[in-house]
Amino acid sequence: MNEEEITLRPVAEADLPDLERLVGDPGALGEYQWYGWSDPRRFRRELAEDGLLGEERLVLAVDAGGGFAGFVAARKAGVRNTARYWNIGAQLVPGARGRGIGTRAQLLLVDYLFAHSPVMRLEADTEVGNLAEQRALEKCGFLREGVQRATTFRDGQWRDVVRYGLLRTDPRPERPL
Repeated sequence: MNEEEITLRPVAEADLPDLERLVGDPGALGEYQWYGWSDPRRFRRELAEDGLLGEERLVLAVDAGGGFAGFVAARKAGVRNTARYWNIGAQLVPGARGRGIGTRAQLLLVDYLFAHSPVMRLEADTEVGNLAEQRALEKCGFLREGVQRATTFRDGQWRDVVRYGLLRTDPRPERPL
C-alpha cells in the first residue's frame, strides 16, 4: 500500500484548471465515467457561489503527497427530509489510480459525512463492470445491496449498476487501510 499522505480539503481556485481538465477529458475520466460533453466551467460557477460546499452536494479535493489527485463528491438523496442520505463518489486523475488513494479518500469522506451530518446511511453506485470501485467501497465498509438494471446511460447503451450502502452503525475497517 502506498504510504503517501491523503487528505481532503475544499476545492481552491488554483484547483480549477486540473478539475476542469479532468472532467473534460474522456481519456482522463476513464472507462466508467465518460457520459458525454458537459460544461466544465460549472465548477468555477459553483465555487464562486458556495465553494462547492452546498447543503445538497459537496465536492472536496483529494490531495496525495501534497498534490491534486482528484475529487470526492457527495449529494443528498432520499424522498423525505426525515430520511435523507448521502450518495458518494470519487474521481481520480489517471496517475493516482491503482494506488489505494481512492479507497482512502472515500474512507475520509465517509468519516467526514458521519461526523458532520446526522444521516444514518451513505450510498454509492458503480457500474457492474467497475470492479476496482467495488473493491474500494467494500474496503471502506460498504455492503453490496444489489444490482439495479438499466440505471445509467453511457456510450450508447443502458448499463446496470451495483448499489452499495453503509449505515452509521455498521462495522468500520480498522486503520490504516
